[in-house]
Amino acid sequence: MIHLEEIRKTYYMGSHSLEVLKGVSLDIFKNEYVALMGPSGSGKSTLMNILGCLDTPTSGKYILNGSDVSKMADDDLADVRNKEIGFVFQQFNLLPRLTAAENVALPLIYGGIGKKERMERALEALRKVGLAERSQHKPNEMSGGQIQRVAIARALVNNPSILLADEPTGNLDSKTSVEVMEIFGQIQAAGNTVVLVTHEEDIAAFAKRVIRLRDGLVETDVTKDSTHNVMA
Repeated sequence: MIHLEEIRKTYYMGSHSLEVLKGVSLDIFKNEYVALMGPSGSGKSTLMNILGCLDTPTSGKYILNGSDVSKMADDDLADVRNKEIGFVFQQFNLLPRLTAAENVALPLIYGGIGKKERMERALEALRKVGLAERSQHKPNEMSGGQIQRVAIARALVNNPSILLADEPTGNLDSKTSVEVMEIFGQIQAAGNTVVLVTHEEDIAAFAKRVIRLRDGLVETDVTKDSTHNVMA
């Protein structure tokens, strides 16, 4: 699904340069559930942006579903993002004037899909996260956990091959966080590939594989057994 080979990312600010990723190589397979962890400045957010085709590497190769996206132009990257990747952010990024169903249907507008099919697919995505009955509610009429579930439904509506979640429980209390993480587990069990960035150990514990970055490199890469225990 994902093949990264010697991925480097350097930011240039005038005469100064900052190398954030220093040669990251890893493979993520279809239907995996992966947590990316690391201290602030480790490069995990930069890596997430590259995985999500929001940014391109300075050097190295990124193969997504058989396509080399590391050399693609911006328009082609936007196309890949729309078709292959669903995003869930810490800031829910819902439009306040739209209902849950309308928010979920938004990505389908860019795909040129008619209104009737958009709404049908939006309702199906809301059903997957247990919120079909709230489809006509606006964000201010829902709890934080429900809003995040709407955001997850929006990420799923295009049937992406990979779901990327950046600190998806950062704005939620611990009980709601567990509910949201259980939904990610259900999504992965249904066949999706899930990659999440988190700095919280208890959230990473839901994933089946934990990749830790430090100073722009992979420090450890551990696949856990099926008993849900975190291994060092």
